[in-house]
Amino acid sequence: MKYTMLSSTVLLVLSTVISTSALANDKPFSIAIHGGAGTISKANLTPEEQKAYREKLQQAVDAGYDILAKGGDSLSAVRASINILENSPLFNAGLGAVYTYDGSHEMDASIMDGNTMNAGAVAGVKHIKNPIDLALTVMEKSPHVMLSGQGAEEFALTQGFRLVPANHFDTDSRYQQLKSAKEKINKAESNPDYQASTGTNKHHNYQQSALDYSEFDYKFGTVGAVALDQNGNLAAGTSTGGMTAKRFGRIGDSPVIGAGTYAENGVCAVSATGHGEYFIRYHVAGDICAKVKYQKKSIIQAADEVINQRLITAGGTGGVIAIDQRGNIATPFNTEGMYRATRKNNEPAQVMIWSDL
Repeated sequence: MKYTMLSSTVLLVLSTVISTSALANDKPFSIAIHGGAGTISKANLTPEEQKAYREKLQQAVDAGYDILAKGGDSLSAVRASINILENSPLFNAGLGAVYTYDGSHEMDASIMDGNTMNAGAVAGVKHIKNPIDLALTVMEKSPHVMLSGQGAEEFALTQGFRLVPANHFDTDSRYQQLKSAKEKINKAESNPDYQASTGTNKHHNYQQSALDYSEFDYKFGTVGAVALDQNGNLAAGTSTGGMTAKRFGRIGDSPVIGAGTYAENGVCAVSATGHGEYFIRYHVAGDICAKVKYQKKSIIQAADEVINQRLITAGGTGGVIAIDQRGNIATPFNTEGMYRATRKNNEPAQVMIWSDL
């Protein structure tokens, strides 16, 4: 009789432990990453290049996923995935950053914690190997949200960062893009019609006369990641080298919270890539989350409305990766392609370039 009661007690305890463990494993977690959206033509991308992009995207999404699967936090997962993309010359971030008009590199990055609503960003840094790391440090170690240029790098030195030489980011493919872009810019600016539409004419339509810098890029190679961890915390991060041949200290949407990056627990997390000026004007990342929060729309519907309706009507091109509180993922884009990968708990990764994967 005592043996039977003891056995029943043991079984009850074991059952409770197993049930608790099963519930813990049932907590949703997922991650999505992107490596840029733009004119990514199948005809211009060789099988070898496709393989290289897919392998790097797979490596990056797996790095973040492994952290989440072990119970790690979403911020760490986002950072790990972005680091891998920043260290690859395939993408316009970190090592593969595009050139400015004067032949240098100016990089931007931001990260946001959906749990605390804290955020950190850097803009126009020239000697930081992994800008997303400095953005995270700004969030965690400073009272500010965004630091720029020399000041950001001075702060980096106080936090133990090692500055790298400017030529660390040099790549031949990006230099060839710069040469091509400058030829187009110089030709356009020497055109009498262009000159007549700018400068002395105070009433000219800037939108019509301004050069479309987006056409100088074969693709927007900005990188980013969004993640939901097993504790229900959302995070988003974005890193970029900006636009080829940019001038005058131009800063895009990537370091702007609410434009290129946004995260809020219980709502969604978003990272964007595309023509940054439009993403800033239309508050793209924040707008998507607002639709989820206040209009109760699904993450897929909200992201689609902003990217494929509102933004495209305005003339803005690009895409986003977005994730909601249940781990649902949306990856809409209005360009020919977008490098991206997703992975949910206990499911294999999906690595995609075009709409047909």
